[in-house]
Amino acid sequence: MEDVLAVYERPYDPKRPLVCVDEASKTLHETPHGRLPIEAGQPPRQDYEYERNGTTNIFMAVEPLIGKRKTFVTDQRTKQDFAELLRYLSDDEYPEAEKIVLVTDNLNTHSPACLYERFEPAEARRLTQRFEWHYTPEHGSWLNMAEIELSILSRQCTNRRISNKQTLAREVTAWEKDRNKLKVQIDWQFRPDNARIKLKRLYPVTIVNNSS
Repeated sequence: MEDVLAVYERPYDPKRPLVCVDEASKTLHETPHGRLPIEAGQPPRQDYEYERNGTTNIFMAVEPLIGKRKTFVTDQRTKQDFAELLRYLSDDEYPEAEKIVLVTDNLNTHSPACLYERFEPAEARRLTQRFEWHYTPEHGSWLNMAEIELSILSRQCTNRRISNKQTLAREVTAWEKDRNKLKVQIDWQFRPDNARIKLKRLYPVTIVNNSS
């Protein structure tokens, strides 16, 4: 936990961008009986019946210090999918970076091993060295700022019936474009000193022996 919090206290460095990555699943729902025509002064209305239309995945990569995020809608969230995300960040989004400071949770898909399952060893090694890896602790995924962005995405965009992957990707991309235009940053306030006070029960107790 303190490792991640220390990373968040670093000043902005374009040569070493801080990028937080997370993902969330989205269940697709079809409305077989459609929606009612929109009327002035009325919220959108639709039939209460729905049909499940499978699930899809949304990857979120956010650079909180400059208010920049990138979203990817994929069929799954396998190791190969995560490896492709890392390759994109390395070679397309931050090709000039000396090192990408990566914060993610500790799912088994979120490790350098995913690169070796997707790419040839030499390429996997190259990509692995492009990142400085930092993991949130178990049960501490709330320390990942990408989770904040996913929550906002849900409230502002995806927390409603969306019938197919294509529509979802279009809606998410529009949300991303608008939010990046505003350059909405994350003002992270939780510091190591705060953690030591508020979460002191998680720290080991040091017993001082004053006997001579």
